[in-house]
Order: sequence, then structure tokens, then C-alpha cells
Amino acid sequence: MSVAVKWRIREELSLDEVVEKYPRFPRLIAVKIDVQRRGVHYTERSLGAVDEKVHQMRSPYLFGSRDGAIKPLPESLLLRDGTTILTDPTPQGQDPYLVDLVDGKFALTDGGKLIEFIDLWPKPKYYDKKTSSGIPMSHVASARPQRLNIFQSSYCHFWAEDRGCRFCDIVTHTKQQKDEVGVPTRLRPEDVSETVREALKEPGRFTNICLTAGSVLKGEELFDREVDFYIETLQAIGENFATKKFPSQLIGSAYNERQLARLYEQTGLTSYTSDLEVLDQRAFDLVCPGKSKWVGYHGWKERLVWAVDIFGRGNVGTGLVAGTELAQLSAFASEDNALAATLAEAEDLAEKGVTTVYIVWVPRPGSYFRDQQNASLEYYVQLAQGLHDLRAKYGLGVDFDDYRRCGNHPDSDLSRLL
Repeated sequence: MSVAVKWRIREELSLDEVVEKYPRFPRLIAVKIDVQRRGVHYTERSLGAVDEKVHQMRSPYLFGSRDGAIKPLPESLLLRDGTTILTDPTPQGQDPYLVDLVDGKFALTDGGKLIEFIDLWPKPKYYDKKTSSGIPMSHVASARPQRLNIFQSSYCHFWAEDRGCRFCDIVTHTKQQKDEVGVPTRLRPEDVSETVREALKEPGRFTNICLTAGSVLKGEELFDREVDFYIETLQAIGENFATKKFPSQLIGSAYNERQLARLYEQTGLTSYTSDLEVLDQRAFDLVCPGKSKWVGYHGWKERLVWAVDIFGRGNVGTGLVAGTELAQLSAFASEDNALAATLAEAEDLAEKGVTTVYIVWVPRPGSYFRDQQNASLEYYVQLAQGLHDLRAKYGLGVDFDDYRRCGNHPDSDLSRLL
């Protein structure tokens, strides 16, 4: 067990203590956060009960996992209230939760104690099919609860100058996926359109389509080529719909007004997200050196506000990799200071129509921050509640990125309470 993990056990409130301290906060969302924070390890007994014909297994993704391996493991856990937990397979020596069998049922356990009975996501029917060009459709679009995730390309130009975001392992994982599984580094629009068409044949399963990829700096203006790629793919997807607009989200770089207008006018896109990753100037410069060099913290924020004028209030968002603001190179000495600063900046964005969501930071072996420790459960609970309260205060929706569509943001899981 690492020194960092020992420190966490000694100093932090446990799950039960956090739940007792914050009775307003749903216990199952706290469970979700703690499982994502610490990861999961599947026992051999539980893996023996997994049925690849029935359960959705992990499919190609932008990022790797704590164990640095690509294995046939379940994609996600499902709690009894419908909350999903996208899992991060973690070596047993790093103190993860266990997925085991108890009384013949899948269960989350911790230290021999039953935490919750769980289920696994059902496999979409299109996962067994291939495109006309011979690519498994599961390599083209991965399924979230009610959303199709399309990773258009999996290379980020910020890495070319060693300025990739310090929590990110996109390029190392891309090479691993290409070598071990044969995942293409860039998708053909024809394959994407064909896969979406097949997925939509499953009644009621999917209600949104999300595109994302690494940043592309090329073009006459910064990000022009990236926008071209997205427009080409979105137009191909649009062939499957009778209306011009279709429920969709693009998580891309921070575009200028001309590029944002092109996306809105030339495609069926309905929402736009561009991730600041951390909400503080100094933390941004340290955690995201590429974004800092090419656009800058305040420039990135300004472009999000420009997007509100085009896509509308509540249809523009930014994402945080929460906890990286507390990494050892970063700007805050305490969780209290980091929380206050993050929520103040999130409120400034909310006033201007931009919503903020977060994912729990997972220190992965292919990233610069691989040996560091994420934040405490108490920090993540307070952050989730704070971001949710801001959305309620400013009347911002998050339908395009909530528990139904994405399922990976503890704060937007709370939208069920509104």
C-alpha cells in the first residue's frame, strides 16, 4: 500500500462519516463518488458471473485506467436507484472497492463489508455488429446510459510540445489501444453514420449523441481543422434524422465566434461544452500548459460566454477534472481554499449562462500526475452539492450531460432532485 493511501485512511472521513455529516446529500451518490475516487477491483468469483452476451464490456475510450491494462471487464455498475458508476479497474494493492458475489448477486464490498448490491449495464445490440468497412461498431460508438459517445480522433496536439494536460493519458492510451485492440485513431464519417443508424434501431435506448476528441491546432486560424472534422462528422450523423437539429453535445476546444457559428448553422448540434478542467488561473496554467499557451484561462472563459449567445443559456457547459487543482504542482494548499475558489468561478460562469460539471480525477499511470492523490470524499461531496445549487439558483438545465445521458458527473446526478 502506498504512503499516499495510508495518509488518506488516517486523515479523511470515511464514507459513513461523510454521509452522517451531510444528511442532505444522497448516500448512493456519495457511494458513487467514493467508488470512482478509489476505483474497483473485480474478484475472480464476480468475473465468473459476467456474461459478455448480456453485459456491456469496456469499449475503446479516450483515457486509460488505473491498472494501465486493456482487459475484458464490465463497463459500469448500476445502483438500485438507477445511478451509474463508470468503473476504473484498479490494482488491489491501491485500496479499491471490490466487486464480488454475495448470495449469488453482484455486490460492492469494502473491507469485507457489504456496501450495496449492484447490477451491470446491459449490452446494446449494435455491439455485436460491424460497419460496412469491417470495423466493430463498439469501436465507433460507445454506449452510456442513454447516450452514444463518439471519439472522433484520439490524438491531442497539445502533447506534441509536451504541453498536454497533466492529468491526461490520451496519447499513451491511444497507442496502447491501436497496438493491442486495433482501434482506429480517426473515425470515418461513413462508419459513424452507419453505427448511429444501427444503434437507433433499439427503441428508447439512446436519446443523445456526444462527440469529443483531442485538440487539433492546425488550420488558417487555431482549431479550424478541428471544427472542420466535427462538422463533417455531425453532418454525416444528421443523415439519420428528419429534423435539422438532433439531441447532441460536442466537447471540443475553445472556439472563436466564427467557428461556433459554423458549428451551429451547418450541423444539427444542440449543445456545446469546452472543458476548462480547473477553475483558477494559476491552477489552469500548471495543470493545462497547452490550453494556457494557446488560448489562456480568461480567453477560454470568454469563448464559453460567446457560445451562450449562439447555443443559448443552459446549452453551454464546461467540465472539471476535480481534484487536480489540489495536485502537488497546483495552486491551493487546502481543500477549503480550493472549494471556495472553484465555486466562486463556477458562479461567475453560471451568471453568464454556462453550467459547470465535474468528473472525479483518477491519477492514471500514463499521465504526468500518475503518482499523485486525488481529493477527499468530503471535498467531492461539497463540490457536487455546490455546483448543483448554482444550477438551481441560476435556472440552468443540464439535460445534455445529466445522469440519463452521461452518468459520469456526481453533481448532475443531483438534477433528479429538482
